[in-house]
Amino acid sequence: MSKHAPSRPDSADYREIFLHDLPLIDTRAPVEFSKGSFPTAVNLPLMTDIERQKVGTCYKQRGQQAAIELGHTLVSGETKLARVEAWAEFARAHPDGYLFCFRGGLRSQISQQWLREAGVPYPRIQGGYKAMRTFLIEEIESAVRDCAFTLVGGMTGTGKTEVLAQLANAVDLEGHANHRGSSFGKRATPQPSQIAFENALAIDLLKRRAAGQQHFVLEDESRLIGRCSVPLSLHQGMRGYPLVWLDDSVEGRVERILKDYVVDLCAEYVEQHGAEQGPQMFAKALRQNLANIVKRLGGERYGELDNIMQEALQRQLADGDVDRHRDWIRKLLNDYYDPMYDYQLEQKAGRIIFRGNQREVVEYLRAQVVSG
Repeated sequence: MSKHAPSRPDSADYREIFLHDLPLIDTRAPVEFSKGSFPTAVNLPLMTDIERQKVGTCYKQRGQQAAIELGHTLVSGETKLARVEAWAEFARAHPDGYLFCFRGGLRSQISQQWLREAGVPYPRIQGGYKAMRTFLIEEIESAVRDCAFTLVGGMTGTGKTEVLAQLANAVDLEGHANHRGSSFGKRATPQPSQIAFENALAIDLLKRRAAGQQHFVLEDESRLIGRCSVPLSLHQGMRGYPLVWLDDSVEGRVERILKDYVVDLCAEYVEQHGAEQGPQMFAKALRQNLANIVKRLGGERYGELDNIMQEALQRQLADGDVDRHRDWIRKLLNDYYDPMYDYQLEQKAGRIIFRGNQREVVEYLRAQVVSG
């Protein structure tokens, strides 16, 4: 981009922006960005949190004009040059992108003006974050209203996520939430904010519907996936959607849980925190997951499971042997998860339209799409 580059118009075509994953500059303050933004947005703020707070206080006490003047004073000289250069660098690297602020008002207008003065014309999004967020919330509501959904249920460890991975029309709620959904589902990396979770889910649905999909498969989830909450309208719908039940042997489930929650999770912690810290952090996290359900387990059962888990962890950390983990996994399934799921299965029996092993369930769900 140069001073002679043609400027693209500002846009309110949110559908196009999200369908094509267009790069975005979020000029809001870091505290606003941390509450949630969009998957392709980077935070290059016009003002820091402290600067924004000062301007906000000034606005309340002395009005808009005084606040604008204070803002220009706070963001001037070298500070202003550095921020404009950061925007310009992004704009040159992403000539198809846009910038936005909260409502498409003053902050994005100022950012756009300063960029133009620097010889880098760059369009902004009309309506800003608020309008885009409203558009995405409506996309979820629209999908719930107009599309068909089938749920995949099953006991813990039957491989419901593996089923979803084999289906072109599956929407992975746990993937969007970066959490496996159970009491032991926390990953080595943090979950997104609630807003970021909802935005990513809405964009996923938008793209699938644009490609012609109108029937989606979801895992049967509780309202909370870790600390991410399934949107209310979708979760209310999930209480009535038809259910496909996935079966597997206890031993198959034990092996899958061992792989997902012990072997793979430990590897995640090692990747994130290194070979020395990672295994220790994994061990602490695993024991904390068990401690989180102490009230539901009861003190005696919890103590027994914790002792087995500690012994298994000591052996794993000493020589990599994970065999002992099977003991607490089998006991936890037998004493805690399976009775809970047996009760749920009884409540949901009337909605079950098919039941089978992983291969049978995948074949059935694929055939549903073809026949639908």
